Amino acid sequence: MTNYTTAAEAVKLIRPHSSVYIQGSTSIPETLVRAMTDRAAELTDVTVYTGFAVGRADAPYCRPEYKETFLVNSLFVGNNIRRWLADGYGQSIPAFLGEIPALFRSGALPVDVAILNVSRPNADGYCSYGVSADLAVSAVECAKTVIAQVNDAMPFSYGDALIHVSRIAAAVEVDEPLVELPTSVPNEVESRIGGYIAELIPDGATLQIGVGGIPNAVLAALGNHKHLGLHTEAMTDGVVPLIERGVIDNSQKKILPHKTLASLALGSRRLYDYMNYREDLEMRDVAWTNDPFRIRQNPKVMAINSAVEVDLTGQVCADSVGTRIISGVGGQHDFMYGGALSEGGKTFIAIPSITEKGQSKIKALLTPGAGVVTTRHMVQHIVTEYGVAFLKGKNLAQRAKALIAIAHPSAREELEKAACERFGYSFLRLK
Repeated sequence: MTNYTTAAEAVKLIRPHSSVYIQGSTSIPETLVRAMTDRAAELTDVTVYTGFAVGRADAPYCRPEYKETFLVNSLFVGNNIRRWLADGYGQSIPAFLGEIPALFRSGALPVDVAILNVSRPNADGYCSYGVSADLAVSAVECAKTVIAQVNDAMPFSYGDALIHVSRIAAAVEVDEPLVELPTSVPNEVESRIGGYIAELIPDGATLQIGVGGIPNAVLAALGNHKHLGLHTEAMTDGVVPLIERGVIDNSQKKILPHKTLASLALGSRRLYDYMNYREDLEMRDVAWTNDPFRIRQNPKVMAINSAVEVDLTGQVCADSVGTRIISGVGGQHDFMYGGALSEGGKTFIAIPSITEKGQSKIKALLTPGAGVVTTRHMVQHIVTEYGVAFLKGKNLAQRAKALIAIAHPSAREELEKAACERFGYSFLRLK
């Protein structure tokens, strides 16, 4: 590979009035991003696309002095740009994560430059995107120019997430550790929720599982299950012990049996080391992993996701607190739909009954401005530490009753009053 250079030289390929995709997950190419930001005085009107990402700190281009230079359009609001958007300097683009690659490929969101964080090349000259195939695959496919930091710390993963060195216009050698997310140890509430969900997961199921304490609690409760599969958007540390013990063997899946499939990974160094050169693990374009009609081909898909709040009819808000966007739709809808269509599939929204501030997460009405990520027409199981509410096929009054039964006891009286006012006799007769 002869096109190694400095970060300062590499980012000179970025021109004013261009659009730049920055790779995400736990692999933000920070050396190149800093160098791009250092060129702010020479740039103007540069559109920045970001997806799901976990940064060590706020993105350097998110500073008031750069507001005319870098125009942030987020496809999933990560922690490193959240404050910038909340202050009105950037915007998010609502879209199902699985459909964003089509926006790149159609030219609706043109990509001039893609900035990557990749592994060392293999013997055939291919570098791997490692932990972040997701939007990077399509962005690179469409980009006129690819700039990469070739990182000793990046695992080599198979699947779609490969690029030949000849496609990289400029490369910078780095040894930059990936962001590590400590494995969330489930608390008592999360463990109870995880236990309820695990009881409803049959042997031979295909899992899609999110990030955090509740998903880890579900995984921890699956130790005695058999022949589970993994076809997910995000892979975390919690799946590794189940794979190593043979609980997840991917033997019952219809889509690439005997292979673990994900679109991105985030966790500890242990996870990243586990991923390195594993031929039974593939990282795929998110348009592929999150296609509901591909997901549904697997039997017994179990889609397990979380939410900010749920109303008494089953509307699920997962991307905002009121009007403030805090994340994105991500793949929740993709897997809730695919899981619902799967033979024997089940879908779950798992939430603690109250917030850390003691406010009920089951609401009479969603907070004004809150966005609906999963509609009441699609929702199946809502799970709190007080049990499971199965809403599919239930009318609105029946849903209200089922949700009140799993709400925090301190909120139930107020929720019952709201349900009486809203649904009248049809609710009262259920009591």
